[in-house]
Amino acid sequence: MFRFFTRQFLTGLITILPLTLTAYLFYWFMVSTEKALRHVIVFVLPDIPYWPGMGFLVAIVLIFALGLMMRVYVFKKLFSKIEDLLYHMPLIKSVYGSIRDFFQYFSPSSESEFQQVVSVSFENGIDLIGFITIDDKNSLPIKTEEDRVLVYLPMSYNIGGYPIMIARNKLTPIDMTMEQAMRFVLTAGLAGPSKSTSDRQEH
Repeated sequence: MFRFFTRQFLTGLITILPLTLTAYLFYWFMVSTEKALRHVIVFVLPDIPYWPGMGFLVAIVLIFALGLMMRVYVFKKLFSKIEDLLYHMPLIKSVYGSIRDFFQYFSPSSESEFQQVVSVSFENGIDLIGFITIDDKNSLPIKTEEDRVLVYLPMSYNIGGYPIMIARNKLTPIDMTMEQAMRFVLTAGLAGPSKSTSDRQEH
């Protein structure tokens, strides 16, 4: 009886925790941006009455505007210069680089950079999940007669990865979206290849 209760309790806990943490993080983001921008808005626009939620809306607009600005070459170049400075600071470059690489996996541009999800077969019988980043052998830094591609093999929990040049015949395409594959690899398979809990239960 106790074992049955424990099992069902853990099932319920695992079900509710992702929802609770997601709601809490969203609430924390709203409250933090509201507090951070409230004083700025009141200082810049003292004659306009402040309504609760204005800070959060302004944050959304600013983030959207930043996304538009990053489409302009001048702003992209400026941001690249700032990143170069950060990457020359010993401690900051490690922290910033790890955080940036993690979010880069989920950015809209990453799906265009990663061309195909594949399984890479090695002689010892091990298969690794990777992403083709360069599909043309003539674009590789090392020229060979063999038909090779560049595959990026990310490590779980985003602690690193390896770009490898490998023969195309050692690759097997995987029927997964980029988002599914990234989630599967980054969580060491704990998230599952499917998008939802119901999908995983059906399999």
